[in-house]
Amino acid sequence: MSKDTQKWFDKRIGCLQFFFTVFIILFIFYLFLIQIVDIRHYRDRAKQQRSSKVSVLRGEIVDKNKMKLAADQVFFDVYAHRKYFDHTPEELANILAPIVQVSQSKLLNDLKNENLEVISVKKLVDRKTADTLKELGLREISLDRKNKRIYPQGFLASHILGYYNPDADIAAGIEYSAKDYLEYYERSTSYEKTRDGDIIYSLSTNPEDVAMLPKGKTLELTIDSAIQHICEKSLYKTVQKTRALRGAVIVLDPKTGEILALAAYPYYNPNNYGKYSQIELKNWAITDVYPPGSTFKVITVASALINEKIDKNSKILDTGKIKIGWWEIKNYDYDKYPNPGLIDLVYLFQHSSNVGTVKVANKLSSQEFYDILRMFNFGEKTGIDLPGESSGILPKPKNWDIATHGSMGYGYGASATAIQMASAVAAIANNGVWVTPHVIKYPPEELGQKVQSRRVMQENLAKDLTEILVKSIDEGKSIIKMEEYSIAAKTGTSRRPKDNGVGYTNKLYTSIVGYLPASDPKAVVYVVVDSPEGEGIWGSTVAAPIFKEITTELVKIMNMNPDRKKAKGA
Repeated sequence: MSKDTQKWFDKRIGCLQFFFTVFIILFIFYLFLIQIVDIRHYRDRAKQQRSSKVSVLRGEIVDKNKMKLAADQVFFDVYAHRKYFDHTPEELANILAPIVQVSQSKLLNDLKNENLEVISVKKLVDRKTADTLKELGLREISLDRKNKRIYPQGFLASHILGYYNPDADIAAGIEYSAKDYLEYYERSTSYEKTRDGDIIYSLSTNPEDVAMLPKGKTLELTIDSAIQHICEKSLYKTVQKTRALRGAVIVLDPKTGEILALAAYPYYNPNNYGKYSQIELKNWAITDVYPPGSTFKVITVASALINEKIDKNSKILDTGKIKIGWWEIKNYDYDKYPNPGLIDLVYLFQHSSNVGTVKVANKLSSQEFYDILRMFNFGEKTGIDLPGESSGILPKPKNWDIATHGSMGYGYGASATAIQMASAVAAIANNGVWVTPHVIKYPPEELGQKVQSRRVMQENLAKDLTEILVKSIDEGKSIIKMEEYSIAAKTGTSRRPKDNGVGYTNKLYTSIVGYLPASDPKAVVYVVVDSPEGEGIWGSTVAAPIFKEITTELVKIMNMNPDRKKAKGA
């Protein structure tokens, strides 16, 4: 090798040695930064992987009388770990079977399954069983604590409560809308766990937080379980008797907007909600719309009173039938009263005059009528604190033709939900003030934000309308009359639209809405039954008996003071 070649080779080797030395120094420095300085924050990332937040038990849900409607209950899943077996499968099966109440043969087959490293012995055992297993000190057995939502009253108020599945984190009803409140816990507690799930205790670990699960806030509802039970029972009885498709009852306090009961049949048991169809799980009293029929005549007359088109002494010419556009409208009792002549508003409600109501509606312009309907909250959500509420259907006045305008008066031009109808009539009962309906009992500091109120009708006009409705009941043959209490009410019957929205079926919605005592209303009751079968199907024959049964019990439960003197000798 020549000297020049040797020099070139030595130079290359020197350069490589230099670069290798620099690389080693930089690599050592990099390791120092990672391991000592922790520039990549590996310690925090590892801590995050090991950390686990303490799960919060959901708070209880109670009614206004503090009766428990929903609560979290702690259960345990039992597992056997093959790698820790100190006993044979036969010995374990013999020990565990009588404790967890599983067939010994089935348990033995599971324990012998060599394809499973972790074997599920029994799920959702109670605390007593778990304590018994702990006392055995079996190394191969582990207990996984789980929360399960329990509804001790079963079917009661199911569509208000909804359901909650902590494993899938799915919920409905108030369990959904009040999730943050039910799971609210003032302290955020966390701890570290090993890969096997064991807790790593440090100086900052609070043993009490680990041993005892924190609990969310208790949620109080406005529901009175006694009233709820009466409503559900009475509705169920009528639905079964008439073979109806479904039904709903709403009872609310018109002054506060508090819902005292909301029953929506078909009912379901939230403890086993997975067994029911979506139709059964749906709270149709707030989600589904339908033509309200003659109960809407109360709102039509209110609209005309507000716009000063009529007063409480007005008379309307009732010809028994009338043609509006291409429709001929008849009174339901046309065959008996073909030409009533001049009628007052008491007669209009008492005989549910379609012709009279059309003429009252026609006194208003489309815009005037529409504006009042919006004031009563038709065409928009009421803001009830339950999920899934519908806005209803209220066409814009520019799209109204003569037929739409006229039919709007007797409850066919618009579609509403049960909660919209109940809250609208409640505004009249509350001397003209509409209040947001709600099922949560809000504390005073939150009430103003959660519950809105607005005047939709002058007090004197609301009282006039109440007086007219009371007379229509007192002077008629309605079965809902009560001797010691004055009742303002109106029944309704409407044809059920076809599912595609075009035309009507031969099925009916029967309904009634009213409040009592009329002189100082404590409760508004709205009843609707969808598609009852039989002879003489009307609001007065299907919905009114439910109303009567509920109000008879309601005055006792709410301890209402009579506003009439009982007749002597009665």
